[in-house]
Amino acid sequence: MIENPDLYLEDFRSAGADSITVHYETCPHLYRTVQKIKSLGARAGVCVNPATPETLLSDIITDADMILIMSVNPGFGGQTFIPSSVEKIRRTSAMAFRAHPGIALEVDGGIDETTARAVVEAGATVLVAGKSIFGSRDIPSAVRKLRATAQGG
Repeated sequence: MIENPDLYLEDFRSAGADSITVHYETCPHLYRTVQKIKSLGARAGVCVNPATPETLLSDIITDADMILIMSVNPGFGGQTFIPSSVEKIRRTSAMAFRAHPGIALEVDGGIDETTARAVVEAGATVLVAGKSIFGSRDIPSAVRKLRATAQGG
């Protein structure tokens, strides 16, 4: 979540990043950025903010290894999940898996025991959970509960 990520791609990769995800909104030459990430030997992800339509990903989706849907506005942890994100995830999933069947669909923001199952059912394959895990006194238990919820248990 930085501006002008192209300036830092090599630094992140040399620091050990296996995957580098950039925000659609910060990359005026997104195709070039994605290709640069791949040329560095990392997986390339593209992220969209809540107000950015997923349809804008249609030209890059076959080149990306991962799509990240933000289900809160980026900036700080502990925000409330934006309910309309579920339909956006569903639409993105349909588009992504039709164009690029092996792509990962990640969701970040407000993921907890009340939202995990819905986003997985909508097509998410990777969940990012912050406060629901690290705000717990028992982190291993919080991870188990979230995983069970996401898997329908």
